[in-house]
Amino acid sequence: MAEAAITIEATAIPDQEPDRAPDASMAQRMGVLLSGGVVLVLLQFASPAVGLIGLPITFFLKNKLHLDAQAVANFNLFASIPLILSFLIGFLRDRWNPFGLGDRGYLTIFGAMTAVGFAIVAFLPPSYATLLFGVLLVSSGLMVCSSAARALTSAIGQKNAVTGMAGTIVNLASLLPDAASFALGGFLSQALEGHEAAMAARAIFLLGAGLMIAVMLFGLFGPRRLFDASVTTRGQFTFWADVGRLAGHWPVYLVMLIYVIWQFGPAGGVALQFHLANDLHATDAQVGLWYALFSLGFIPVITAYGWLCSKLKLRTLLWVGTLLAIPQFAPFFFIHSVRDSLVAAVVLGLLGGLGQGAYVDLAIRVTPKGLQGTMMMLLVSTYWFAYRGGDLLGARLYKTGGFNTAVIVTIIVYALILPLLLLVPRRYINSADGQAPAEAAP
Repeated sequence: MAEAAITIEATAIPDQEPDRAPDASMAQRMGVLLSGGVVLVLLQFASPAVGLIGLPITFFLKNKLHLDAQAVANFNLFASIPLILSFLIGFLRDRWNPFGLGDRGYLTIFGAMTAVGFAIVAFLPPSYATLLFGVLLVSSGLMVCSSAARALTSAIGQKNAVTGMAGTIVNLASLLPDAASFALGGFLSQALEGHEAAMAARAIFLLGAGLMIAVMLFGLFGPRRLFDASVTTRGQFTFWADVGRLAGHWPVYLVMLIYVIWQFGPAGGVALQFHLANDLHATDAQVGLWYALFSLGFIPVITAYGWLCSKLKLRTLLWVGTLLAIPQFAPFFFIHSVRDSLVAAVVLGLLGGLGQGAYVDLAIRVTPKGLQGTMMMLLVSTYWFAYRGGDLLGARLYKTGGFNTAVIVTIIVYALILPLLLLVPRRYINSADGQAPAEAAP
């Protein structure tokens, strides 16, 4: 297994770096990557943007405050401002070393601060304004922790030329909690339906506080080999030099455009939730179960990607994954019951898994050295910008033309990825994991 050198000269970094012997066995590297995945799992469970906390909030807005699809989509967009701007938090991570503790400091300090934020919001009277304030507050702290955790995994993958495996860990660390939290979030929402609003909101935010305490403890007592293995070039360049390295590396723009298109699915957000609940008459728990099964459908393919990426060139995985993903939502043309939609949820996940794995792999490969936090949080920013934008369009399409219109638009949007794949520089995609060192950006 070849390892990517991470030494950066003061002038320019060549496009291809020489191979050198790895400093750890595959088992050791996998152990480090998996330990990084643990904190990613905790953060995903705590996120107010996804199922365990996010789904009950969405149903609270729909059922107790009686908001329509467009109003819920608007709330979600405003609440996603810290997520959309998280690339700035990632840049902060790459520049600032709090108290000399590095990523351990980020997880400990901001994990504790976010837990306090959750606890404060838990005892505020629930309303549109307080829910929006609470989600903005805790999302900001959570994104700081997430930038450190994602950068840890990305840096290790780049350093050891196992970007596909690192991407697999990042994806699974999101999908596994998603599957569980959407199912639990749906049942939690339904269970709290008969309780008073204050009690329901309090239970949701106190749950988030407990999860962030676990993140803080991981920062304090997490394995030393994880934090030592991901030492980066933080601070070697000036602020403006780092800005120039990122802004001048054009493959970053191409990857972000591909990821925007992939996550901009008008049929996958609020429009789908309202279609299931209003048109197919699904309960809150069934809606949560749908999203859980959708996430579960990704998992076997993403897991297989961890093996496929070492056997096939990334170019092959990108093309096959995209061709499978284009018709992802087409089964909804033939679905007229909740039962059929639950079966289709798994199929949709299976169709999207290979593309998701390949796009994250590509993003890690094109990352300039020392800017792993910035690039990984750019993915987060891109995801939420595109996802919430798709929500707004999906809600409008659902209101004016029905859910099938949103599905047709989604298929057309996904097809736009194909011509962009022709523009990806071959040096990034003509190798499998371990066959060449990870690319370095000038």
